[in-house]
Amino acid sequence: MTNQNNIRNFSIVAHIDHGKSTLSDRLIQLTGGLSQREMKEQVLDNMDIERERGITIKAQTVRLEYPKDGQTYILNLIDTPGHVDFAYEVSRSLAACEGALLVVDASQGVEAQTLANVYQAIDADLEILPVLNKIDLPAAEPERIKAQIEEVIGIDASEAVEISAKTGFGIDKVLEAIVDKLPAPKESDPTLPLKALLMDAYYDPYLGVVVLVRIIDGTLKKGMRVKMMQTDASYIVDRVGVFKPKITEIGELGPGEIGFLTASIKEVADAKVGDTITDEKRQTKEVLSGFKPAQPVVFCGLFPVDAAQFDDLRAAMGKLRLNDASFSFEMETSAALGFGFRCGFLGLLHLEIIQERLIREFNLELIATAPSVVYQIEMRDGEIIHLHNPADMPDVMSIENIHEPWIKATILTPDEYLGSIIKLCQDRRGVQQDISYIGTRAMLVYDLPLNEVVFDFYDRLKSISKGYASFDYKPEDYRIGDLVKMQILVNDEPVDALSMLVHRNRAENRGRAMCEKLKELIPQHLFKIPIQAAIGGRIIARETISAMRKDVTAKCYGGDISRKRKLLDKQKEGKKKMRQFGKVEIPQEAFIAALKMDEN
Repeated sequence: MTNQNNIRNFSIVAHIDHGKSTLSDRLIQLTGGLSQREMKEQVLDNMDIERERGITIKAQTVRLEYPKDGQTYILNLIDTPGHVDFAYEVSRSLAACEGALLVVDASQGVEAQTLANVYQAIDADLEILPVLNKIDLPAAEPERIKAQIEEVIGIDASEAVEISAKTGFGIDKVLEAIVDKLPAPKESDPTLPLKALLMDAYYDPYLGVVVLVRIIDGTLKKGMRVKMMQTDASYIVDRVGVFKPKITEIGELGPGEIGFLTASIKEVADAKVGDTITDEKRQTKEVLSGFKPAQPVVFCGLFPVDAAQFDDLRAAMGKLRLNDASFSFEMETSAALGFGFRCGFLGLLHLEIIQERLIREFNLELIATAPSVVYQIEMRDGEIIHLHNPADMPDVMSIENIHEPWIKATILTPDEYLGSIIKLCQDRRGVQQDISYIGTRAMLVYDLPLNEVVFDFYDRLKSISKGYASFDYKPEDYRIGDLVKMQILVNDEPVDALSMLVHRNRAENRGRAMCEKLKELIPQHLFKIPIQAAIGGRIIARETISAMRKDVTAKCYGGDISRKRKLLDKQKEGKKKMRQFGKVEIPQEAFIAALKMDEN
């Protein structure tokens, strides 16, 4: 069993593209975790999407061995996602560490995501070790960035390690600093009842569910019968091991160590992040704090473009759910789009990733309805209903209040874009909480309704600031909003896939834009088609697609006008009848374009 004083558990905190995965690669390379032949870039990012976008989606752990002063130190690196959608998994991973490397780009400085994650690390009482990366760039300004870290985050950066993860410069100093400056795990007795934190879990087609654990007390051995304290399920441990980063089986894991176990668990949903694992025969007295089940925040409908692909879509979602317990789905039908699924996600990035994986890995063509958030509807009789789909909204007369979720957003932006960004936030019903300056950059803190952010807020922010603004948010609370259900009627028939909850003041603009867009996209029919946006029984916007007209009088050569009149009247009657029974075909492209509609 490893000497607990020689263990260092740490994670890396950084903004996207500041070199977190590259630093992990260098640490693995320098400690001989992989040979030169096995090494590849971003070795801890397994998915193609992770590599292409430069983001980490799943937490990974790797055990490194570093000899120093005649002793071998065990360094457990936990590579965590940086995005707010996965904040809960990050908090559980940080709870398994004693220290964190704060990686900051020496040319760009502190960004919004850096702040959010470093505050999480400070809250978890971790020792923070600042590391300045990309020191080889001509634009690097290490002294200015050190001062910025001290000013913004409030931690001493005078001894920050200066490195270039790309060239490998300074990586040995990082390893030395990890051993010298980060604390070892708290001393614990290996003979105590087993108490372990379930940090994460993923599905392996050969091993079943692989569970990442951090041992707090006691010892985990192969053949033990363990119990998950939150789900009350028991399993026999098949294998115990560590990632070096290749899977390596070992006999046991002792206090302070990080590794994995497999135990014939069928689904990732059965291994809940944050759960406490204990020995079924000798159970620990207290459960580890901080556990909470994953709650979907954003919902949207996913429908196959080709109805014949419905079964393939169901099978693909089942496979993804095996590996991602926070993704939920249930069947729904739509008059316009046919059979599909109502899916719940942790946030917009999560939605984008799942959608991309379904298209790429399973060759599916999908239509996604507009994302909507979870509203709390307070009924007149005191009942509270959680509304996921605007089409299911109860009768307005029985509703007392509608509560919508709000978030606290932190935006860091260069000074010249400040005015445009404040205008964008005000347009989205934002409430300014704070504005401060960090050198030449402004830091804005806004309260915003999540409803206004899920559409295209992030894209708009990036285009306004030419990509320089960074954005991070955390959920705040539910507040009463003056919200109304807006329906789109095509030929007097409501199209359920396009109905949405909007703020009363913005309903007219959004309704008009939607009608104009659909007028361009729906082809002409032989009869006139009205397109209307309605709130309840009140029409707030209307566009009309004129009918295609056949020239019925072409066969009349001269003669009395009454002959032409008779033919035209007959055509008029026919069109009236046709409009009554005619069915408007709305092409799929019209739906996709209307749902992706970029509002002004």
